[in-house]
Amino acid sequence: MISSGSDCTLMSRRCLLTFKPFRIFVAGIGFFSLCFLMTSLGGQFSAKRLGDSPFTLRAEVLGGLESRGVLKKISDMLEVIMKRIDSLSRLGNTSDAHRLDELSSALDRFQPMGLVERIQAIAQNVSDMAVKVEQILQRSQAANKVRDGLVGQCDVPKDPHYPDCSSKMDWMRARWTSDPCYSFYGVDGSECSFLVYLSEVEWFCPPLAWRNHSSMPTAHPAPTGQAALRSDLGPLLEQVGTGKESLSFMRRRMRRLAAHWASAARRLDGRLRTRSRQQKRILVHVGFLTEESGDMFSPKVLKGGPLGEMVQWADVLSALHVLGHSLKVSFSVKDLQGFLGVPPGRGSCPLTGPFPFDLVYTDYHGLQQMKQLMGLSLKKYRCHMRVIDTFGTEPAYSHEQYATHHNYRSNWGYWNLNCRQYMTMFPHTPDNSFMGFVAEELNETERGSIQRNKVATMAVVYGKEVSMWKGKDNFLAILNRYMEIHGTVYYESQRPPEVPAFVKNHGLLPQHELQQLLRKAKLFIGFGFPYEGPAPLEAIANGCIFLQPRFQPPHSSLNHEFFRGKPTSREVSSQHPYAEQYIGRPHVVTVDFNNSQEFEAAIQEIMRTKVEPYLPFEYTCEGMLERVNAYIEHQDFCHPDAPFPPVNASKSWPGSPPSPFMLLTNTSTLVWAPNVTAPLCWPPLSAMLLLLAPEGLSCVRACQEESLVCEPAFFPYVNNLEALSGLQVQCEALEEEVSHLYPAVSLEEGECFMQKEPLLYSCAGEGPKLRRLCPCRDSIQGQEALCRDCL
Repeated sequence: MISSGSDCTLMSRRCLLTFKPFRIFVAGIGFFSLCFLMTSLGGQFSAKRLGDSPFTLRAEVLGGLESRGVLKKISDMLEVIMKRIDSLSRLGNTSDAHRLDELSSALDRFQPMGLVERIQAIAQNVSDMAVKVEQILQRSQAANKVRDGLVGQCDVPKDPHYPDCSSKMDWMRARWTSDPCYSFYGVDGSECSFLVYLSEVEWFCPPLAWRNHSSMPTAHPAPTGQAALRSDLGPLLEQVGTGKESLSFMRRRMRRLAAHWASAARRLDGRLRTRSRQQKRILVHVGFLTEESGDMFSPKVLKGGPLGEMVQWADVLSALHVLGHSLKVSFSVKDLQGFLGVPPGRGSCPLTGPFPFDLVYTDYHGLQQMKQLMGLSLKKYRCHMRVIDTFGTEPAYSHEQYATHHNYRSNWGYWNLNCRQYMTMFPHTPDNSFMGFVAEELNETERGSIQRNKVATMAVVYGKEVSMWKGKDNFLAILNRYMEIHGTVYYESQRPPEVPAFVKNHGLLPQHELQQLLRKAKLFIGFGFPYEGPAPLEAIANGCIFLQPRFQPPHSSLNHEFFRGKPTSREVSSQHPYAEQYIGRPHVVTVDFNNSQEFEAAIQEIMRTKVEPYLPFEYTCEGMLERVNAYIEHQDFCHPDAPFPPVNASKSWPGSPPSPFMLLTNTSTLVWAPNVTAPLCWPPLSAMLLLLAPEGLSCVRACQEESLVCEPAFFPYVNNLEALSGLQVQCEALEEEVSHLYPAVSLEEGECFMQKEPLLYSCAGEGPKLRRLCPCRDSIQGQEALCRDCL
């Protein structure tokens, strides 16, 4: 065996022939040893607990002297084999001996130990032997480089443009076996393979002159055509597939709304026909429905579990398909890995080629799965991500370093994304982009039928799970004096005891049957949970009045367990703030359910009120298509704009006229001067109205009080002295700092604060004694996410 090892340095071909049976021999020894162990121990394995591994057996079961003797023989035999392999490796390539020293056998450190530890050591040593033999073979293959005349060409280059090349080579020498992806890219333990990898797969070393660079993959994206609106959802339904109830639910929803999507596509096509739209390559990975994330939703679909996320994902998929883009849909990590072109391993290596998608729609679970697959590549391509995020993520929580140092760290944030890449179910935080979902629209025939068939004394309760009914007896008893109460509570065998006897419970209903129930009912009443779901909008669209509780004080991460750990400080004033703020009376009534008199007065008011079905445009199919199309066409986070102007100590504006801002007549609001060319921006700067918020007020509230919307995209263009001067603010001192509250002014101290970190521009957040500089904009009636100039 030793003589064969010596020949390796002379005849690499003979070495390979010699070591191939040797590798089989070592594997056979390992297998034989384990089989011998199992046979010698006889039937004692039958005493193990169900699910235990042979290597977790209790010592008292296998503590006999005979078994210990067997283990001693196996240990001795393995030790001899390992010593010979070590000698062989030193003779085969003495210059690489330090590498094998790092992988020295656990048997070399073998000390008297317990029986279980002996068995574990034997198993580990069998694995170590395979690794050692593999490394010997790889070094013998590397010896071919000598014969091919590459000696000297694989020295570490000294190039000032690649200062990290030497340190990365050291890292590869020590750690190249830490992830199988390096072998996937051809790394075999030789200096040449390290250099090839670091110059062609990563970017730490210069290109090698003796390599054929014409064969390297190009970074040019695959060509795409023009996007054309579609009316057929059939191809999308095939991609979604079946296999679990959550996917079946989404398919049923897509089919039920197919005619609405087709009609909306025809109307939108009439408005977009003159515009050229490039077809985007889009990956949709629904992480929370993968087996790897636990998929807690699928088993609950038929048991009253939350469906809001699946409603939204079904509509997101439909909208992207109808808009004419090229979709890949993934519900498993295996499919995700294939679509991304991720090499096998633990995510240490970059992708096998250029990033294959223009956009990726995923969720927090999917983002974590992509990080595990892509490693550092995710940082490079995260500008393509769009994260469906039900409750929203504020900049203070998204910026990892800032969140860690200022106690904003949460269970979900810290991804260092531009917060407009998070897409929410409702427009509750302008720092994020409002994605939304759709509710079914009624035609005139259906609206007339609803008006004729409404039962003025019928109420439906918003609560499919039994737990939602606990402690609600008092106000249900009041409601029962005026109306017949219907429920849709899931139960298996008998009536849930938490549901009062006077409630007519229909059990969990399919969506179309629930729609029919809502079309008859006068009232849809919420118990306070779930927060911000789709059902209230569907009820209002079917002609119901929605009655919900007001929260005093508002619920937030500071005082309510449900919001604790979520990446937002938002305060929720009622069960459904969107319905309260954007719809309101007479369709939505919000009262304190703990006040019996106020609650009963609300019931009496509802009995007297007559309403028609109502659905905001932004929750129609056409409204969602219009909004999502605007995002795809205009939002670009991969090419950030340069500071405008750069923050500096100078008070002079570099352009002409002296300032790009103009004060509106008889107001304290600035706009972009019409005679100054505005930089390219979306939304366009023509929509901007800049104001100084009252002390201690966030920009969200400051803009709302002016019937406007805070627009975070404008912050880079107002983070300068010219904006403050235009608002007649005198700055005695100017500081550039990292804070989600800046730009702002402390009038008491006479200090002005500029923002240093662009990822922390935030509409949210309020600080005492601070007046925040707030860029606002108008909005289209019924389309909160878009301004009048946005289209």
